Amino acid sequence: MAEPKQKEVKETKESKEHKRQQQREEEFMESLVRIYANDIPGNKQVYIGLTYIKGVSWAISNAICRILKIDKRMKVSQLAKEQIEKIEAFLQKPQFYDYLKNHQKDYETGESKHILTNELDMTRDFDIKRMKQIKSYKGMRHALKQPVRGQRTRSHFRTTGVTVGVKKGSGK
Repeated sequence: MAEPKQKEVKETKESKEHKRQQQREEEFMESLVRIYANDIPGNKQVYIGLTYIKGVSWAISNAICRILKIDKRMKVSQLAKEQIEKIEAFLQKPQFYDYLKNHQKDYETGESKHILTNELDMTRDFDIKRMKQIKSYKGMRHALKQPVRGQRTRSHFRTTGVTVGVKKGSGK
């Protein structure tokens, strides 16, 4: 009879410690850091947190951390205001190789740009409209709502067209 009471006491101690840890994590989670008009949870590492910004991939996040000499594993909530300002200034005018940029050889200017947030959606839409207007292959595939990059269409992408299936026989 004494053994179950000891187990209950141990379980209550463990559950209290677990609740304390959860409260600490929630307090840490509540701290949001605003970088480039995006809220990033404070408990994330800088390397991971920067990917919350639309247009920042893992490679670009790594490049930002290396170029600005910020520890990747440091928590976002531990960043100083100067470091956040450096990150924002860098994102406005990124200085890394062209192959990392997401809009290479712009149609109008010929420059390679890196576009972020809502502007990324707008430029993608304009590019697709231009392809449709000049009736390129990719533009026609977009217009027909078919896959653009050469995927097979026999077994997938059936949501927009006539379904292809096996007809049942008469059963005789």
